[in-house]
Amino acid sequence: MAQARFATFLAVTSFLCTITHFQHMLVIANALPNDDLFALDVLSKLRTDHDSTMEASSDFGHIVQAIPNAVFYPTSPTDIAGLIKLSLSQPRPFTVAPRGRGHSARGQALAPGGVVVDMRSLAGRGGDHGHRVNVSSDESWVDAGGEQLWIDVLRATLERGGGLAPRVWTDYLRITVGGTLSNGGIGGQAFRHGPQISNVLELDVVAGTGEMLTCSPDKNADLFFAALGGLGQFGVITRARIALERAPKRVRWVRFAYSDARSFTRDQELLISRRDSEPGFDYIEGQVQLNRTLTEGRRSSSFFSASELDRLTNLAVETRSSAIYFMEGAMYYDDDDTAAFVDQRLAMISEDLSFVPGHAFVRDVSYVEFLDRVGRDEQKLRSAGVWDVPHPWLNLFVPRSRVLHFDAGVFKGVLKDARPVGPILMYPMNRDAWDDRTTTVTPPDDDDVFYAVGLLRSAVAAGDLERLERENAAVLEFCDRAGIACKQYLPHHDSQDGWKRHFGEKWGRVEAMKRKYDPRAILSPGQGIFPAAAAASHDSV
Repeated sequence: MAQARFATFLAVTSFLCTITHFQHMLVIANALPNDDLFALDVLSKLRTDHDSTMEASSDFGHIVQAIPNAVFYPTSPTDIAGLIKLSLSQPRPFTVAPRGRGHSARGQALAPGGVVVDMRSLAGRGGDHGHRVNVSSDESWVDAGGEQLWIDVLRATLERGGGLAPRVWTDYLRITVGGTLSNGGIGGQAFRHGPQISNVLELDVVAGTGEMLTCSPDKNADLFFAALGGLGQFGVITRARIALERAPKRVRWVRFAYSDARSFTRDQELLISRRDSEPGFDYIEGQVQLNRTLTEGRRSSSFFSASELDRLTNLAVETRSSAIYFMEGAMYYDDDDTAAFVDQRLAMISEDLSFVPGHAFVRDVSYVEFLDRVGRDEQKLRSAGVWDVPHPWLNLFVPRSRVLHFDAGVFKGVLKDARPVGPILMYPMNRDAWDDRTTTVTPPDDDDVFYAVGLLRSAVAAGDLERLERENAAVLEFCDRAGIACKQYLPHHDSQDGWKRHFGEKWGRVEAMKRKYDPRAILSPGQGIFPAAAAASHDSV
């Protein structure tokens, strides 16, 4: 026993001397967990080599670099609990950040000077994603590990019962369940079903206290609603139970072009207000194209042909519009027997809309092809060398009552001379499909509709990053000056005061949940919401 304890001491001090000062080593030895073998097992899954730490030091944004002292490769949620307990046993705990695909834009998934948990390792050897995706016997829900990619959840559920699927999808499926649910999870189905966090039935969470808790609206409800949209501040989501529906086989995919924002937003709002019994879409989103940047679509478009892009470019010239808008809709169906019915409903919808005559573009694709459309775009962008570049994204929720002011001040003002590389999204959602008990914040509830606006731009040339950052700051400054009470989605704020303003009336609850479930403030330090126990600053690259 003494020999095992001495081996544990050596292992712990070998690792912890890299994240604490040498003079604390004797204190660390006295604070070892009682179960020496368990501590050794946790330590055996830590890596401090250069390749591991550098891979975990940046994210999709390529704007912030924050090098951790170690990367943790768990094989079970119990390992994550053990890591957290090991941290809490130290006089100065080290920070812990779960990381799936690192799809954050500004270092939110990083742990400067701490430990990054590589959630992908929960999938097991060889990346066997299927063993942590399980559909219920009654086919009403799926249990998915927090590390699972949504594309793998889709593949697993489609194999059951003639085809099942979650009801709400993000546009990009190669991101993890836990990471998405920690933010919200929005997409074109959200106007009807709410965000992904409104479609979760149960969670397993490893709290910042090291406890492993199962929670739902009826059990540990405070943690359930705090973790959904909680930015990783209260625990690590290791399993989510997600509601399912029957999956369609085919999709009628359409885009309508507009030359003015008023008609574009009016038609979007008309369609998201329709009941299920009325002709409508199963998916609704929208895009804004600025200043002849339709030519950029030739590089990555999975929808428009070259001749169609020429027509749209001519439309922008003919109307002398600084922006062209696309409303994007999708109607689901199963087989050829219902295709004619879908065409009839699409014709009925088109009659009610005010798009530019002759500018409706229709595709028919499989359900999987539609959902994974951005995955195909990714391959084109990688081939063009414009995927692994800085992404200074800015995502906002804008009140419906101010969306035309936003359009005038931003698209026709701040960005009027911009030539962005990357899509600009703009589409409405119904507020009553959101559960206000979750941590995610939306604009003040004077409006029953608000818009998601995503400036998903990429810095592909020298000087682009600095220019795009200045433009983002100018957009936020305009909204503040004009009194547009927008809220950031996938938020980033430089100070706790900024976070207090962001959460608004929810801030008191956020603080209370932090004290209860992560009292030492060790989780997700990259968000910068609470001062960490072992704080370290980010270095911009």
